[in-house]
Amino acid sequence: MSGPAGPEVRDERARRAGGAGVIPPARKGAPAPGAWLDAARRARLSVLPALAVILCLLGAWELYVDLGGVDPLVLPAPHAVLASLYDDRALLWSNFLVTAREIALGIVAAMAAGLAMAVVIHFSPTLRRALYPLLVASQAVPVPMLAPVLALWLGFGILPKVVVIALVSFFPVVVTTLAGFAAVDPELLRLMRTLDAGRLETFRRVELPAALPSVVTGTKIAIVVAVIGAVFAEWMSASSGLGYLFEQSIAQLLPARAFATTAVLCALSIGLFTLMTVAERRLLPWANQPKSEGDR
Repeated sequence: MSGPAGPEVRDERARRAGGAGVIPPARKGAPAPGAWLDAARRARLSVLPALAVILCLLGAWELYVDLGGVDPLVLPAPHAVLASLYDDRALLWSNFLVTAREIALGIVAAMAAGLAMAVVIHFSPTLRRALYPLLVASQAVPVPMLAPVLALWLGFGILPKVVVIALVSFFPVVVTTLAGFAAVDPELLRLMRTLDAGRLETFRRVELPAALPSVVTGTKIAIVVAVIGAVFAEWMSASSGLGYLFEQSIAQLLPARAFATTAVLCALSIGLFTLMTVAERRLLPWANQPKSEGDR
């Protein structure tokens, strides 16, 4: 009586017995057929709840205006706002480009200044104690008070708007970046010390990569604040932009156009936030890896 067959013998027997019907195991790391279709389908399905809520809110808004006898000068109906989005599309687009440019420049400035400030504070506890209270105090200054002063100092061009946006946006970048530096795995830091790595080497290889997801998180928060800062800056000193258009629409008793301007501002904020999310997944893949086997 022969003993149990080895793996080579079993494989040969399976081949001779018609092993062509056996499905070979998938290669490790190879995407399953149609995986990208499943991902696209999941992405579409994930949007459905938000769309359902928006449609319900718009329907309730429409019914309230139509059946409640609300003055359209006080609250225009959604169909009037949609009509304004189409009729005033050229005006909205030209002003959208102005505001989008201001926000893009302000966000870039806020990211650069916020990251630099966080690095300086991280390296020097003395500077942290000296500068951190000033950073907090800078966020307590109301933007409507700050924008006119900056306009007097810097003129009425794009520069004061960019400065306002950067000032109101860089604080979230500083705070989240510092939190990222503080959350670095202590075991990695001990490993770098064991390898006799210097302070700058440890920062470059361990601390900075670990804090980059926090930088992106702070930028996402800054994007929302930047839109608000841009509107306030344009209210104070501007002749174009979505904030300026909103103010002019209210003054001219065109509430539908004012609401359409607000809708464009919301779309701009959502679009920038989504863009940062996609950039994070592309540029920082390690920040989106599952934490455990159960999450995969």
